[in-house]
Amino acid sequence: MLPKIIQLAPQYRDYVWGGHRLRPGPDPTAEAWIVYEGDQVAAGSMRGRTLADLAAEFPVELAGRRLPGRFPLLIKLLDCAEWLSVQVHPDDDQARRMEGPDQNGKTEAWHILDAEPDARLIAGLKPGVDHLAMEVAIRQGRIVDLARYLDVRTGETVYMPARTIHALGPGLLIYEIQETSDITYRVYDWDRPQSEGRQLHIEQSIAVANPSTYVEPVPDPPLDDGESKVVCRSDYFILEKLYTASQEIHFHTYGKTFHTLTVIDGRVRLFAGDENLTLNRYETALIPASGGDYFLQPERPSFLLKATLP
Repeated sequence: MLPKIIQLAPQYRDYVWGGHRLRPGPDPTAEAWIVYEGDQVAAGSMRGRTLADLAAEFPVELAGRRLPGRFPLLIKLLDCAEWLSVQVHPDDDQARRMEGPDQNGKTEAWHILDAEPDARLIAGLKPGVDHLAMEVAIRQGRIVDLARYLDVRTGETVYMPARTIHALGPGLLIYEIQETSDITYRVYDWDRPQSEGRQLHIEQSIAVANPSTYVEPVPDPPLDDGESKVVCRSDYFILEKLYTASQEIHFHTYGKTFHTLTVIDGRVRLFAGDENLTLNRYETALIPASGGDYFLQPERPSFLLKATLP
């Protein structure tokens, strides 16, 4: 049987745009993959086993349904000290046609954990840009001239459908939730030297990008003590924001889906059956679908993000 609380050991990635806010030390860290099929269970009876192992052996207990192969979500923290490449992801049909039948597309959403005053991101292209104009700009390396820049603030959420040209800018700390996929087509990389690990994908980008997608940030919702509100709902995931200062917050999985809980500020104690765990800032726990009822008890005023399958 699965434990009622599963804590995963995150995996870290360093890229040229990474910063120093995700883990201590002199070396930059771009990403922490906090819920990922390759993450290992950090403690308990399942210690050392990967989330992919659990998904294969206990699909219904973990996710409430028969999984079509891979664990369906990937959740990351991103520390953006410089511009990320301008990129685009395929949808499911495109991914399977272009990369293989076992591949997923990548629809994602960003919750802004921290934004410096001048922080911006790219979310699609300017109104009126058609496919031909987009293609010419991609081939000439000037897609940023057609990009739609958004000023964003701490607490906002941006839903990013597959096929949308996008990029995160410097001064952003991001919680990212997405389909389990690592398919990224780089459109433009700010004139950084290309290498084997950082190539442009001109033809693929032109083939999958939709120049007409339009997105807007969702404002940070006002929350009372003990309250939760949905900040993003899609066909792939539901993301809620929670606040607790003194009130316990109770939830139940009802056997339908797992719940992931990430503390984005503060510290809470998580209780499920006879199991409990303290979660500090940027720490995450997963409650499997079989976990049933559980509750959060604040040790200080705290905000969390809760992700589930729809």
